[in-house]
Amino acid sequence: MKILLLEDDVILQEIIEEFLVEQGYGVESYFDGEKALDAIGSGSYDMLLLDVNVPNIDGFEILSYLREIGNTTPAIYITSLAGIDDLKKGFDLGADDYLRKPFELEELNARIEHIVRLYRLQEEIEFDGMKFIPKAHQVFMGDKVIEMRQKEAQVLEYFIRNAGKIISCDEFIENVWDDEHVPTHATIRTYIKNLRKMFEKEYFDNIKGEGYRFNVV
Repeated sequence: MKILLLEDDVILQEIIEEFLVEQGYGVESYFDGEKALDAIGSGSYDMLLLDVNVPNIDGFEILSYLREIGNTTPAIYITSLAGIDDLKKGFDLGADDYLRKPFELEELNARIEHIVRLYRLQEEIEFDGMKFIPKAHQVFMGDKVIEMRQKEAQVLEYFIRNAGKIISCDEFIENVWDDEHVPTHATIRTYIKNLRKMFEKEYFDNIKGEGYRFNVV
């Protein structure tokens, strides 16, 4: 599981990162909110650990922006802000948990494990000899790992769970996107085009005038 850690206290960042790596997590650490947001935009993470008071863009702003654009990656605030108003603000912005400093590392791990179970972040789907972990946005094909963006993973998951069925663009919109972020049919076609490029076999049939069908060959 891949975690993004945003913490501007150098010593605390090293302590948390070392501990999480020992627990078997992959960790990318950032001191600066702007750089962390850039990394989230260009990469794929299973969980975010966010301090609030960091340089350039604070943790509250980061999560507010991510939730506005439909990014649902689970997030835990780890912060010295202990007021009830700050706690409420964190949850109102879409945080999954809020951990006040100082804290025990084992408590952090327990909270991460709770969210993993809650969201089934390690659920695996097997198809055609491959292993797909939807929440990790990864497909394992032997020694090769296919990385994809969140929406691409959601589209692929919907395809797999409805294998053999013709799925229209409108059905994708209804079941994969929320009401606030409705894509065009062209956008959906682009996601499917991107998925096609990731696999050596052709799994996605274009049924003219009707939609698409996922076939496990």
